[in-house]
Amino acid sequence: MAGDKDTLLSMGFDPARVEWALKATGNRGLQPAMDHILEHEGQPVPDLNAVTQQSSTSTSAPMDVDADDEDIEALKSLGVLKGDAGATGEGGDAAEAKSIKCSECGKVFKNTALANYHAEKSGHDQFEESTEELKPLTEEEKKQKLEELKQKMAEKRAKKAVEDAKEQAANDAIRRKAGKDLNKIREELKIKEAEKEAAAKKREKLEDAKARAAIKAQIEADKKARAEKAAREKALREGKPLPDASAAAGPSRPAAAAATANTGVAGRDFKETRLQIRLSTGGQPLTTTLPSEAPLREVAEFLASQTMDVDVDTVSFAQHFPRKVFTREEFSKSLKELGLTPSAVLIATP
Repeated sequence: MAGDKDTLLSMGFDPARVEWALKATGNRGLQPAMDHILEHEGQPVPDLNAVTQQSSTSTSAPMDVDADDEDIEALKSLGVLKGDAGATGEGGDAAEAKSIKCSECGKVFKNTALANYHAEKSGHDQFEESTEELKPLTEEEKKQKLEELKQKMAEKRAKKAVEDAKEQAANDAIRRKAGKDLNKIREELKIKEAEKEAAAKKREKLEDAKARAAIKAQIEADKKARAEKAAREKALREGKPLPDASAAAGPSRPAAAAATANTGVAGRDFKETRLQIRLSTGGQPLTTTLPSEAPLREVAEFLASQTMDVDVDTVSFAQHFPRKVFTREEFSKSLKELGLTPSAVLIATP
């Protein structure tokens, strides 16, 4: 419509967008064209030859679903919406009526289309014919009404933009929280993996210590067996009585103590040292017999082979009588040098 195009151009819209809107809406009126321009104001104007007419369920009454009765009435007066043929219905009485009035709220409508829309929107169902004639809007009133409609649509779009921004912010917050939770789970998994790896290393270390202790015990047993064999062979060669195992192993502890007391041999002359080890954390004491020349570190290795609570590199030893705490430097010294022969009680702190 030439009138619609001139009106849109007078409102300051771009001519190309006006042509696009009129073709896309099938020249159904001013309001659909203005809706199209506002809805696509951020989009580039396409080739008009490729523009197809938008479908509509009603070609006679295109309107914004949020428009109120006054807006519809203004659109009617502006020629945007076509009048209802039923306004001049059959019979002489309908022709004499110049408007329709809502008995419940007092609003006056130009035709039945506006009255029906008002009834659907408000729920009012009491109407009567009225002789009150609605004066047509002047050109100035038309422009003002169009400007109000344009401003109302802009406010609706701005409100929707705010709501969309809030929704987007809420979605972003949900995504950030999900990301934090995922990172927390990953960190917890890393910590658990590190703990598993540390436990595996500790078990491997304990198994190595047990293996070393077993090897050393086997070596000592082999040495003792060889010494006994050599003693027997020597006795056979010299025609002397064969020594028994208890004699080869040495006199009993009371006998050794008596021998020491009688001969005045110092404890450092004993080849083996019997140790009782008590853990500062409690539990049953552990006992072992080691060569007097063995370093204190072997005691730590023996203890680590018996319990997982002890680490060779961190355990410490102390004596109550005489009171003494052994330093890490003393771990390389022999039990004889540390004065622990022929027997001693050690307190181990893991």
